[in-house]
Amino acid sequence: MKLVLITGAKGFLGRDLAVHLSRRDDVCLLQFDLDNSKAELREWLSQADVVFHLAGVNRPQNAEEFEAGNASFTQTLVDTLRKSGRKPHIIMSSTIQAALDNSYGQSKRHAEQILERFAAETGTRVSVFRLKNIFGKWCRPNYNSVVATFCHNIANDLAIQVSDPDRELELVYVDDVVEAFIREMEERPIRATVFVDPDPIPSYTITLGDLAGRIQFFREMQHTLQIPDFSIPFNRQLYATYLSYVPPERWEYGPDIKTDQRGNLAELVKSPHFGQIFVSRTKPGITRGNHYHHTKTEKFIVISGEGLIRFRQIHGNEILEYRVRGEDYRIVEIPPGFTHSITNIGTTEMITLFWASEPFDPDRPDTYFLPVEE
Repeated sequence: MKLVLITGAKGFLGRDLAVHLSRRDDVCLLQFDLDNSKAELREWLSQADVVFHLAGVNRPQNAEEFEAGNASFTQTLVDTLRKSGRKPHIIMSSTIQAALDNSYGQSKRHAEQILERFAAETGTRVSVFRLKNIFGKWCRPNYNSVVATFCHNIANDLAIQVSDPDRELELVYVDDVVEAFIREMEERPIRATVFVDPDPIPSYTITLGDLAGRIQFFREMQHTLQIPDFSIPFNRQLYATYLSYVPPERWEYGPDIKTDQRGNLAELVKSPHFGQIFVSRTKPGITRGNHYHHTKTEKFIVISGEGLIRFRQIHGNEILEYRVRGEDYRIVEIPPGFTHSITNIGTTEMITLFWASEPFDPDRPDTYFLPVEE
């Protein structure tokens, strides 16, 4: 069992790391933040096997607070460890700004140097991560993260400012950072100070204009039903971040429902990357379809009721039939070149879920009427 201490545990990165570590049976977790006492810090440092040093200041009232919140607190940490004789593995969250000549970067570089000296003098393991701009859920908007600010404001219909659409940002996702931290805790060999190569943490370069555009796209998804290419990890991560800022009263929404004498139909989601999903309710005795496609393919699944799906090759006479029931969850493929139909042969409403390989385009529908039974 490892006793793990997190400083800055209530910050953006600390909260995410704490959630991940709290699920582990081999970790006893201690969480230090501003509301804890110096006595608690001394006691916990005297016991810790691993210290995730995440505490720091990045948006103070005045520049002098950078040094106190970053370098001076780090000095307090190592002085306390020196007195206790404890040598935990210290994993520090620094920043790429430590290589720059500004007050924040200088204070983080001083904190790194304090840990370097401590490691050299005592043999304590120290791992320093110079992190890029982190984004993800629970990040404070209108503070120091443009991703959090854009997501929060757009999700709540507030204005955003894009000062320079072509300005590039380097971003890393909070869960990827946490994964790298835990991997460092588990796998780092015993040796002196290590500046961890940031490349193992996936990073993304994006312009402010592109970032704002993607988040605006997310805002419109409930109306357009279009979804982005989620095979791209950054899109999945950015959408998850955006959704964490959407107010609960907007979590539920209704699609446009098309109703006629057969029942009704509603589109759910669509994308040029995977096609379209829609659902229908069909009254007893009613038939849908009687058409074929040249390239578009589909899948049908009846999820309630009972249906009969029929096929005929457009140049042939043989009719193929498949009986399907909601309780069976049977998926039926709809190949091109076969006219097809689905009939509600039950006594109750039939609910069917459809997938099509491409969204419906009224200018190029690739849908041609032809009865299955001539």
